[in-house]
Amino acid sequence: MSGSRLAPATAIAVGVAMVFTGAAGALAAPSTAEKTQAKRYTVVAADGVSASRAQAAIAAAGGTVTANNSAIGTYDVVSTRADFTRTVAAARALIGATSSDRAVGRAPQREKIDGVEREHLKAALTKRSAGYGGRPSVGMDPLDDKLWGLRMIRADQARKKERGERGVTVGVLDTGLDASNPDLTPNFDTTLSRNFAPDIEALDGPCEVAGCVDPVGTDDGGHGTHVAGTIAAAADGFGLSGVAPNVSLVELKGGQDSGFFLLDPVVDALTYAGDSGIDVVNMSFYVDPWLYNCTNNPADPPELQAEQRAIITAMTRAMTYAHQHGVTLVTALGNEHEDLGHPNVDVTSPDFGDVLPYPRTIDNATCLQFPQEGPYSIGVTSLGPSTRKADYSNYGIERATVSAPGGFFRDGFGTPSFRTLDNLILSTYPKHVLQEEGTVDPDGNVVPGSEDLVFKQCTSDGRCGYYTWLQGTSMAAPHASGVAALIVSAFGKRDKEHGGLKLAPNTVRNKLTESAQQRPCPTPPLVSYANEGRGPEFDALCEGSLHFNGFYGYGIVDANAAVRH
Repeated sequence: MSGSRLAPATAIAVGVAMVFTGAAGALAAPSTAEKTQAKRYTVVAADGVSASRAQAAIAAAGGTVTANNSAIGTYDVVSTRADFTRTVAAARALIGATSSDRAVGRAPQREKIDGVEREHLKAALTKRSAGYGGRPSVGMDPLDDKLWGLRMIRADQARKKERGERGVTVGVLDTGLDASNPDLTPNFDTTLSRNFAPDIEALDGPCEVAGCVDPVGTDDGGHGTHVAGTIAAAADGFGLSGVAPNVSLVELKGGQDSGFFLLDPVVDALTYAGDSGIDVVNMSFYVDPWLYNCTNNPADPPELQAEQRAIITAMTRAMTYAHQHGVTLVTALGNEHEDLGHPNVDVTSPDFGDVLPYPRTIDNATCLQFPQEGPYSIGVTSLGPSTRKADYSNYGIERATVSAPGGFFRDGFGTPSFRTLDNLILSTYPKHVLQEEGTVDPDGNVVPGSEDLVFKQCTSDGRCGYYTWLQGTSMAAPHASGVAALIVSAFGKRDKEHGGLKLAPNTVRNKLTESAQQRPCPTPPLVSYANEGRGPEFDALCEGSLHFNGFYGYGIVDANAAVRH
């Protein structure tokens, strides 16, 4: 990547370095051990500050620089000073510091649980199937009859004209990618793939390999593998196929095995994507530990205000850098059922580090969620099979660009499809994660009783792939990323520097939005999900017109129209 980052393995994750006791803002005095124990930080330099000046300020604050990303102005730092974050926040050349070494006074959290994506696992399933699919179309893969999302966006029809070009690359910035799945192996680009997120034992459990840097082509979380399958599982008569089944998948591991996405790995991955000529990057996450990063929220003490300003600055620079280097940025809008232009009180942040979550009133003018509200983001809302906005999906005219199938377990109230698995998104998943979850046994067989939850397909030479259901805006974004990759494939020009094809991100965005299937707001525009068992906090007001509104953006992505646009 541009700059002097020493290696992906040196990436520092984001956290906080103090302990709250009682009311928000009250800081506990550090112990003697904390005053002397070395801790690792990411420091963000102020705008226009040279590397030499930033490093001098870091040294004056008591830190030692171990690596840096000069393109973004971030520095990996070690310090033994207990007041390091306070000192950095006060330095004019620096914006803020973050730490990720350990959780003081807080039990390690091994998994960032998203109850939305696995809602069906907690439900008492009385009906096994809605029977959406019927027989797959000619030329489609065996499990494609379950992929209502492919049909909604007309990816099956687009395939007759454009299946995607191998020279088009889609970066899956996520928890990893299980390249052993026979549906992903043909499209996996080992050469370009990188791991920017070494395991953090306090979060991820014991490291699987020496050095804690998992090899590319593996995924100990599962999320990234599911996303990758929707984008570009191969159309080869086996398993299932993705939206763009011939494009290349690049693993950009920026998420921890536990599901946390921390600042430094994400920034490094975005910088690398720009430098490497990657065409599209899918981001189905938000950067932890803050659901919203606020510049000066009165509920936050000065050090945490500085940390959030540092995240805002670093992510803004990284997304801008990637965009200016030809990367189309696609983001999931989130699962908090919020209008992002009218955010609610945040009670979940920070979700990582030494400080327990506390309530914060979110000011829309000064608080941002990343990457959803970062520059050049194509924000994707989530739909169910009926094309209704999923109950959990974030929305709003400020941030919605397009909509796409993401699953809606409770879709179809009053019909046989209500609360059935077929309302979800089926995609690739790592065998060992399913084994840990208890749906696949040690021999690789689907556990009796889990046949509807997990599918197993094997090739003639004995290689097996596994597939399971999830829902979320995380599942909607890869449908849009797949269409974006088809657009680059259909209209891109040969790239002399990196090879493959390139198309300006603004052109990709325009073709994506102009070809989308327009949908008006529902009537009445205030939607209640009471029939689905949701409380009034899920009520959602759709603002806008047929041409653009807060539920659908410019419309439902349409692969067939996009490649013929």
